[in-house]
Amino acid sequence: MGPNDSGSVEQEIAELRARVNRLETALAGRGILPPEGERAAAVPAPAVRVQEKAAVVSSAAPAAPEPWPTPVAAPRFASVGDGGRGSETSLESRIGSQWFNRIGILAILIAAAWFLKLAFDNHWIGPAGRVLIGLLAGAGLIAWSERFRTHGYRAFSYSLKAVGSGVLYLSLWAAFSLYRLIGSPVAFGAMVAVTAFNGFLAWKQDAELLALYAIVGGFSTPLLIATGENHEIALFAYLLLLDLAVLALVALKPWSRLLCAALAGTIFFFAEWSSEFYSTDQFGTTSFFLGCFFVLFALAPMLVRLRSGDEEALSAWDYLAVTAAPLVNAGLGFLGYFVLLDSAENTAAQPWVAVAFAAFYLGLLRMNARGVLRARTASLTALHLTIAVVFLTIAIPLKAHGRWLTIGWLAEGGVLLWQAARTEAKLLRVLGALCLLLGLGALVVVNPPAGMMPIFNARFGTYLVGIGIFAFVAWVAARGKPEAAWALDWPALAAVSVVLVNALILLGVGWEIHAYWWYRSWHLSSAGDWRQMHEYMMYAQFTYSAFFMLFGAALLGIGFWRRSAFLRWQALVLLAASIGKVFTVDLSELSQGYRILSFLGLGALLLAVSFAYQKDWLNLRNAEKKTA
Repeated sequence: MGPNDSGSVEQEIAELRARVNRLETALAGRGILPPEGERAAAVPAPAVRVQEKAAVVSSAAPAAPEPWPTPVAAPRFASVGDGGRGSETSLESRIGSQWFNRIGILAILIAAAWFLKLAFDNHWIGPAGRVLIGLLAGAGLIAWSERFRTHGYRAFSYSLKAVGSGVLYLSLWAAFSLYRLIGSPVAFGAMVAVTAFNGFLAWKQDAELLALYAIVGGFSTPLLIATGENHEIALFAYLLLLDLAVLALVALKPWSRLLCAALAGTIFFFAEWSSEFYSTDQFGTTSFFLGCFFVLFALAPMLVRLRSGDEEALSAWDYLAVTAAPLVNAGLGFLGYFVLLDSAENTAAQPWVAVAFAAFYLGLLRMNARGVLRARTASLTALHLTIAVVFLTIAIPLKAHGRWLTIGWLAEGGVLLWQAARTEAKLLRVLGALCLLLGLGALVVVNPPAGMMPIFNARFGTYLVGIGIFAFVAWVAARGKPEAAWALDWPALAAVSVVLVNALILLGVGWEIHAYWWYRSWHLSSAGDWRQMHEYMMYAQFTYSAFFMLFGAALLGIGFWRRSAFLRWQALVLLAASIGKVFTVDLSELSQGYRILSFLGLGALLLAVSFAYQKDWLNLRNAEKKTA
């Protein structure tokens, strides 16, 4: 580098420095930059990378001024109409480029609508011309919307497409319904073409909003071409095809809200058509389409593509698609068949419909276990299991009554708990416990009348079934492992089942004692033999006391034999109840002879129990010392 070159570089640097100083002064005067002293104090000088050429220049040039920070930009506002481009514009630019643009479009549309109204009112344009103008306007808006989409204004572009599609639908409706220019098949086909085109654009452009517009247009078509006549097959076939298209979209794209919209639209049309046109001679066709809709929306939650694979981070629409939609579909599907069978006076088939629904959801669980259809979330699998159990539980009261209702619920609960022990499924355990509670309530409340023959009657047979099932549950639960901090762990279920077995024995035998002596006293009261009737009632009270004491003694003996404190405490509670009864009821109700026998039996039993505890056959005293 020659001396002249060095001088020219120094001159250029001096000029650049002067320009920078003038810019700083101007910006500081407008308040955009702080004064020079504050800038230097607030911002440290950045490290300067030394290069070969810069070193040569700096050797001849004077020291450069301290560096200063990049000026802070004036406040800018995010654009709301940039279609997700993420750019920022000032408020002035947004008003001028976006708001005025949209207002201008709206003004032109309003002016065009008023002009068309004026032309229609003055008969300047005939019916065919009006429809043609509408079709051209709708197609033009859809084509024009593509210009905005390519420039990044996606939301505004979809709005124009929605307006254009609406104009097309209304123009076709006017051509069919108002002016009778085309028939219903032509109008229907054209509207289907519009819907299919919008659906294709939505898939191609990855636009969920546009797909939603297409779904709304698709479900609006039957309303727009309605003639007030019954076209069941055409209507339901169209809805079925539309739902299949929605299923394909939600399987390819994470657009779960489309599934909820399709389910709502299908329910609306099915309910409206049924209330207006259904008759029993259409039972077969209606049942077929109802089954198709049910199966489609039952499979859809297993095929829908979710936005997030994490069940804890599901969006609101995803959550509705895999929880609310299956529940609504199951409930309304069963209700639909129930009403159809009821109107056909075929109520005998209603329980089997519930069984069929339960079998269907158990089949879904089986397919999920084998990987044929994989549930999107664990909660969906649990939901299918719950729905299956609910339908089985519903089928029992629809088919069975009286004692068979009780036996059905108890048997279902026992099977569910047995299966829960095999699969270690907590949900099955909860559902089984609920079924057992239903069966227990029915056993206590629904009491078929007992015959004159004690023990050998329907009521006691039902109690024996209940005792056997709870004993089976106690055996199953006793083999399970304890689980911390859960009320329905296996040891708790085993303990409750043992208590219920003993309680049902007391209750069942007590009912037999009561029925046996009550029937005899009732016959005597009709004959007027009140003295003999009173004796029978004393026999009943004595029989109660004797049975309670004998059962308590047997329970205590089993507790000693099995070394079970749990059984021994139950026996002691029962003996305490026997003591209370003998000293209160028996003392006042029984005659002298039976009173003596009651107290004698109680005393002998209590002395025997006391002797057993004093002998300390179970070494309880040493156990207490070790515990202390």
